[in-house]
Amino acid sequence: MKKQTLILTFLIALSNIVHAAPDVLTVAIFDFESKDEAVQGLGPKVATLINAHLSAEPQLMTVERTELEKVLNEHEIGLSGNVTPESATKIGQLTGAKVLVTGRVFKVDKEMFIVAKVIGTETSRVYGEMVKGPVATSIDDLSAELAKKIAATVAGKGETLVAKVETFEERVEKIKKSLKSGPLPSVAVRINEQHFGAPVIDPAAETELGKILQQCGFTLVDSKSTQKPDLEITGDAFSAFGMRKGNLVSCKARVEVKVQKSGGELLTVDRQTSVAVDITEQTSAKTALQNAATELAERLLPKLQAH
Repeated sequence: MKKQTLILTFLIALSNIVHAAPDVLTVAIFDFESKDEAVQGLGPKVATLINAHLSAEPQLMTVERTELEKVLNEHEIGLSGNVTPESATKIGQLTGAKVLVTGRVFKVDKEMFIVAKVIGTETSRVYGEMVKGPVATSIDDLSAELAKKIAATVAGKGETLVAKVETFEERVEKIKKSLKSGPLPSVAVRINEQHFGAPVIDPAAETELGKILQQCGFTLVDSKSTQKPDLEITGDAFSAFGMRKGNLVSCKARVEVKVQKSGGELLTVDRQTSVAVDITEQTSAKTALQNAATELAERLLPKLQAH
């Protein structure tokens, strides 16, 4: 009886952990502007401090600053400067962040002000927060106070910062509605997959994309089929460990694909980054890959029909 009670307690705890995972949001902190001579150089320091304080929040996972800078440099996007709601969407796709935080440090008379913008990458909703204190106030103290306000805003306004989570069936139905009536081409899907630090048991991105194609009425052709596909989707996918926070593990995934006609003509290329959180690294990685593949499908499938 005691053993059964322990097992039941474990299962309840495990269930609570699993259900907590979707509530964890990924946040990217950009350098704050500090152009005025009186505060010059404080912007990056404030961003680093806020990043450190937010990383202690149980419902938030922050994007590593070095990783954020690397990704943005690849796409010629500055880590500092103005982040508009429009550019936030692209940054979210590149980094997997659901929320961006940026802002400005400035001095007025004998007071120091730090103003933050909290931007939802999926909804483009923007909220503002501000702290102020005498010029002699510690930057760390002001940053800690602002971080608490930012965390409270994300927690209280999360439903408006992050798009409503759709079920697989709802997303497939939305894709179906975007397709025109008429015949659909046959498609072959081959996506090489790698998870850094662990072997790949089955290709999550390829499986997810193939499943969506079938659900939407496309004929799926594989290497064992005698039929030659009208279109070929090929690419690479990889996932990697992000960070561990208590019982939860985050993984980041990126899927890159190109679509070609059977004769070799290139039709389109696309890519998608996603982040997922779960209680195991393997499940988190697979979920991140599946999410990236689903978001790609929403953009790719209507283009396939046009050819």
